[in-house]
Amino acid sequence: MFHKNIKLILTLLSISVAVWQFTETNIGNGIMCILLAIIFVFLYFKNEIILLAFLRLRKQDFPGAKKWLDKIKNPEGSLIKKQQGYYNYLNGLMVSQTNMNEAEKYFKKAVTLGLSMDTDMAMTKLNLAGIAMTKNRKREAEILLSEAKKLDKHNMMDDQIKQMKGQMKRAGAPKQQYGGGRQGRGGRK
Repeated sequence: MFHKNIKLILTLLSISVAVWQFTETNIGNGIMCILLAIIFVFLYFKNEIILLAFLRLRKQDFPGAKKWLDKIKNPEGSLIKKQQGYYNYLNGLMVSQTNMNEAEKYFKKAVTLGLSMDTDMAMTKLNLAGIAMTKNRKREAEILLSEAKKLDKHNMMDDQIKQMKGQMKRAGAPKQQYGGGRQGRGGRK
């Protein structure tokens, strides 16, 4: 994995070699260098390690995805802002299986950095709402659920949102007290 600035330098170098090849009438070499520059630009905006981690997640291989993410040693230096958001989002998904506090930290950082797709942001807010609900922060969970509903334009997470709202209603319902009118073992006296 290259540092993000090295990718830009390689792009500029490839374009300058392409221009040189065009002036030398080596059109095929120039076109190949332009295609190479396009690849570097693509990898600048879509990090190769994050793409490989997403492929592992698609196969439900959480340890494999974590292994790919662990290869990013310095996310602030290697990734642009949106990629850092996805880095934290993916780490939050993997850590949420074991440690809710750390997952909440990752998800909140992903929200502040931002994600490219509204669906991913909705999923992040839905996970944060679930964490808030388990920590008995009902008001925060309701706000996050409403934000997730607004971001889910294609209603892909409609069932999960309805299920979470139902759980919140059940958790907020008063608990029924059994045997409230009786005193002692004998009942009425």
